[in-house]
Amino acid sequence: MATPGKRSSETSTFSYLDPASRHSRLKFEGRVTLLSVAAGLPGVALTALLLWLDGYSPRVQWTVDLLLVCFWLAVSANLKNRVVRPLQTLSNILAAIREGDYSIRGRRATSGDALGEVMLEVNDLGSTLRGQRLGAMEATALLRTVMSEIDSAIFAFDPGHQLCLVNRAGEKLLAQPATRLLGHTLDELGLAVCVDGQESAGPRTVQMNFPGAAGRWEIRRGTFREGGQQHQLLVLTDLSKTLREEERSAWQRLLRVLGHELNNSLAPIKSVAGSLDDLIKREPQPPDLRDDMHRGLEVISSRADSLARFIESYSKLARLPPPRFETVNIGKLVERVAALETRLPVKIIGGPETIVRGDRAQVEQLLINLIRNAVDASLETKGKVEVGWSHQNSQLVVCVKDEGLGLANTSNLFVPFFTTKASGSGIGLVLSRQIAEAHGGTLSLENCAGARGCEARLTLPL
Repeated sequence: MATPGKRSSETSTFSYLDPASRHSRLKFEGRVTLLSVAAGLPGVALTALLLWLDGYSPRVQWTVDLLLVCFWLAVSANLKNRVVRPLQTLSNILAAIREGDYSIRGRRATSGDALGEVMLEVNDLGSTLRGQRLGAMEATALLRTVMSEIDSAIFAFDPGHQLCLVNRAGEKLLAQPATRLLGHTLDELGLAVCVDGQESAGPRTVQMNFPGAAGRWEIRRGTFREGGQQHQLLVLTDLSKTLREEERSAWQRLLRVLGHELNNSLAPIKSVAGSLDDLIKREPQPPDLRDDMHRGLEVISSRADSLARFIESYSKLARLPPPRFETVNIGKLVERVAALETRLPVKIIGGPETIVRGDRAQVEQLLINLIRNAVDASLETKGKVEVGWSHQNSQLVVCVKDEGLGLANTSNLFVPFFTTKASGSGIGLVLSRQIAEAHGGTLSLENCAGARGCEARLTLPL
C-alpha cells in the first residue's frame, strides 16, 4: 500500500482535517495501542511469574523479561501500524481525489481480502472520477469551440444580471473583447431591452442597433443552473442578412421568369414589326402587302394578348383574398369537382365523412387545379386518375394520384410562372399552395413510390 509522506499531495492532506477530526483520530490510535498492549500483557506477566517461581538466577530472569517486554512492545507497535497506516493511506488518497488529483493509487489492492477490497474500490473510484473529469473537460472544450463558431451572439448572466459568459459573435456585436465585457450588467451592455416585457422563453423579433451591427434580431431566452444558482441565457440571431438573402433569391427567381416570359412576347413583336416596316418602305409595294400587314398585326395582337394574360395571372397571384371560413363537406366537394372534368373519368376512392372549416370557393379551386394537372399528365400515357381522402394525426389528407410520366424535376414546381406545359401559366400550383397554407394546411407533389405517375397530397386541419 502507498505510504504517507512520499508525495506532497499526500502529506498536505492532513492540513484539511479540523481539530475535532485530529482529536478523534488520536483517540482511535490510542485505543488501538492500548488494545495491542493489553493483548500481550497476560502472556508476558505469566511468563515473568513462572521464571521467578522456577528459581532462575536474577540475571537470567531480568534478561528474559527484558527480551519479552521488547518483543511485546514491538509486536504491539507493528499491530498498531498495520491498523492505522492503511487508514492514513486511504485518507490521503481521498484527500487527493477531493483536490482533483486522481493519479494516486493504493497498493496491495487484491480481491479476497477485506483491506484489499477497500483499496480496489477506492482505486476504481479514482479511475472513474478521472474519466469523468476528462470527459467533462473535453465536453467543455467542445462547447466553447462550438459557441465561438456560432454566428448567433450568446450571453450568459448570473443571478445578479452580470455577464459571466460571451462568445465571439457577442464580442463582435458589442465591439469589445470578453475581458472588458465580463462583469457588466444588462443595462450597462444595452441588452435590457432584450428581456423587458418577455416573460416566456419563446422567440421574438426586435429592430435594434448595437455598436457592432444593426438590423432585425431574433431574441431567445433560456435558463440554466450552475453552482446551484439559476443563470439566464440570451441568444441574439441576426435575421436581416437571412431575410435579405431570401428576398434577393426570390427576386432573382421572379425576374428570371418574368424576363423569360417578356422576351417570349417581345421578341416576335419586334421581329414582326421590323418586317412590316421593311414591307412599307419597299418601292414598288408588293401586291400582297395588305395580306402581310394583316398577318403581322395578328401576330402582334396575339403576343400582346399573351402578355396581357401573363400580367393578369401575376395580378391574380398577388391579390389572393383571405379565406372566408364556413363548413365544407369534403366528400361532396370532391364529387362535384371530379364531375367537372370531362376529358377523363376520375375515380373517387371513398373516405370517412368529413366536415372542415374553410373557404368553399378557394378549396374548390385548389382541387380543380390538382385534378386538372393530374388529368393532363394521365392523358399523355392514357392512364387513370384517382382521388381519395383520409384522416391522419388529426388532419384531413386529400390525395390526387395520376399515372402520367411523373416529375423529372421537382425543385421548380412552386416557382411562380414556371411551367412545362405549352399553354400553361405557371401559377396553378403556386395559388394552390397559397390557398392550402392560408387554411393552415400544406400541399406537396411527389412521384409515386414504386409506380408510374405522381401524387399530390393536400393536408387541412380537422
